[in-house]
Amino acid sequence: MRQTKGLAFLVLSTLMLIGCDQADDGQVQAASQASPAVQPQLPQAIVAEELAPNEPVTRLDVAEGGDVREIEWDALIPKDWQPETLMGDIDIENLSDDDPRARQLLDKLKALWDQAPVVPALDGQRVKLPGFVVPLEMDAKKIEQFLLVPYYGACIHVPPPPANQTIHVVTGDGKAFEGQLFDVVWVTGTMRVERLSSELAEAGYRLEDASVVPYE
Repeated sequence: MRQTKGLAFLVLSTLMLIGCDQADDGQVQAASQASPAVQPQLPQAIVAEELAPNEPVTRLDVAEGGDVREIEWDALIPKDWQPETLMGDIDIENLSDDDPRARQLLDKLKALWDQAPVVPALDGQRVKLPGFVVPLEMDAKKIEQFLLVPYYGACIHVPPPPANQTIHVVTGDGKAFEGQLFDVVWVTGTMRVERLSSELAEAGYRLEDASVVPYE
């Protein structure tokens, strides 16, 4: 499961790069200006577990907010969701950018990513997880709303992850934080199964009344 699901994710990202050259120049320029000059070192915990198989959720007790579940990203994916089955017998390595089959596969995978199913049982649960920040307003000094994604560069430098791997985070009153694009953070809040469509990505979850702290 780890290898096949990881392959599907990586293949989609590779194929979606075909359309990245068609992105609006102004949007790319603005995103590049907002991006940190030096790429941060990726936390090993996130890199190692972003495509890990589903595992039991660990329960934590916190002083504020009662019981919180610390989850990994794969907990957001239904166990029976297997996007790799769309690839069939296609030899990815032999597909060129101008191959019609590549475009057809891209369209299928793009639709699958945007409509990726969620885990309804997570609705209403207090959860905590790490990830990378993609602000919804690039020029914001204090970030109140952002997309939380499992890998560096998502939505800007590389294609976005599936909707069930993208979380719309809304900070609580007085909890806005000073940060920037691709900051690595821990986020704690109330999970809602609620979709958001934005220019950057489709989000399958919403994290309400969230508090944000640096990843350490």
